[in-house]
Amino acid sequence: MIKKVLIANRGEIAVRVIRSCRELGVRSVALYSDADRTAMHVRYADEAYHIGSSPSKESYLNGDKIIEVAKGCGADAIHPGYGFLSENAEFAKKCNAAGIIFIGPKWESILTMGDKISARLKMIEAGVPVVPGTQQRVGDIESVNKIVSEIGLPVIIKASAGGGGKGMRLVRKKEDLASAIRTAQSEALSSFGNDTVYIEKYLDSPHHVEFQILADKQGNTVHLFERECSVQRRHQKMIEETPSPFITQELRDQMGEVAIKAAKAVNYEGAGTIEFLVDANRNFFFLEMNTRLQVEHPITERTTGIDLVKEQIYIASGKEISFKQEELIQFGHSIECRISAEDPFNNFMPNPGVIRHISEPNGLGVRTDGYVYEGYEIPMHYDPMITKLITWGRTRTEAIDRMKRALFEYKITGVKTSIKFLEKIMDNKDFIEGNYDTHFIEKHLDELLDIHSDPHPTTTDMAIIGAYIDYTSKLEKLAMNDFMITRKGEKWKEYGLMKSLHRI
Repeated sequence: MIKKVLIANRGEIAVRVIRSCRELGVRSVALYSDADRTAMHVRYADEAYHIGSSPSKESYLNGDKIIEVAKGCGADAIHPGYGFLSENAEFAKKCNAAGIIFIGPKWESILTMGDKISARLKMIEAGVPVVPGTQQRVGDIESVNKIVSEIGLPVIIKASAGGGGKGMRLVRKKEDLASAIRTAQSEALSSFGNDTVYIEKYLDSPHHVEFQILADKQGNTVHLFERECSVQRRHQKMIEETPSPFITQELRDQMGEVAIKAAKAVNYEGAGTIEFLVDANRNFFFLEMNTRLQVEHPITERTTGIDLVKEQIYIASGKEISFKQEELIQFGHSIECRISAEDPFNNFMPNPGVIRHISEPNGLGVRTDGYVYEGYEIPMHYDPMITKLITWGRTRTEAIDRMKRALFEYKITGVKTSIKFLEKIMDNKDFIEGNYDTHFIEKHLDELLDIHSDPHPTTTDMAIIGAYIDYTSKLEKLAMNDFMITRKGEKWKEYGLMKSLHRI
């Protein structure tokens, strides 16, 4: 059994992994950059080591340095979390060469499924349905025009090595093809160091549905049902839920079997996600495989009772999955909202800064996976997501109502967040009825961004009073800093000074 795990990540996922390690009695090791010196994962871990300066490429993407630290502190395993080096086959290979367990799939599986073209070819070979498109990199414009004439417009151009919406362009007109390919290739090269792109038929109004899978070294593979991930902005997920309100039980069973087949086709080990696009007629097609833990994994944990991080550690230690497929059931409904330090009402501009106050929701069926605290400064160098808010209910309606309550209770000051935007989604009629697809935000954007320009007079008065109280409070603190009483036994003078300053 693994005894010490180094977490090659930061933020909420680092804290999340440390929690499971603590429950297992496994020692945890945190890494931190200059910007993360005071981060929660550094405080929470058993050990912490400086990894480099603030930019990711000089810290959390420095695989050689991470392995050096792991060997130096005696860690026998590395958990990559998500992002950074989690899907880097070369890093996984180096871990193995150094005698350190990589808590994830074999590097060969990462290599195969990390490249979208090779993944498509592998899935076709395994009999998994894929979206019509090219099976090789895009060449000259003449061959592109021929392909497009065969599969028809619209098409989507994708980076073979990419993800997260980068290196991706939608083309609806034939005359836009050449410029879209050039733009996608340029973006792919700058983001992933590889300008290879390919073409897929674009499905109008699809659902983005993914299946969580686990596979051990003994050949056992299971799925833990689906997650509906269609509430997206620019191909970035904002809200996820399970079960999907769109998927039927018959379709769920069918997609689950295909997900297991896809994982077995690459001899997969560990936790992973098979992602599908599902059209309006409930035809589904393989989209990609994420060879890591997903951001949205907590909703699967909440409805199945399975700790996915613990299962990852068990599997990496050589143990079998702790349950059988037939033992799994989903109980209730769960929703996750990603809360980010950004301003939705200013083109989602990132808003790093100091957390002045934070009050997190709790109560039955509420979970927060976050990493910020009062006084913590959110750095500008990393992803703006600061917390995942997860709710559970016996029914979807109860889960939505609970999320509304939790978002109302969640108070963060000092930085702007996406909480109000998420509240508006929870109040949206189409979302409440489960009548949405990947164009949901695009379709309802004006409504979701609507801010009442003429607030109630009482609201304005309360804001003015609150600002004035905050201003005078700060003045008092400044005055106290300028006049510090250093003599002992002068409590009456100290009291008199405080009383005279305590005026509004």
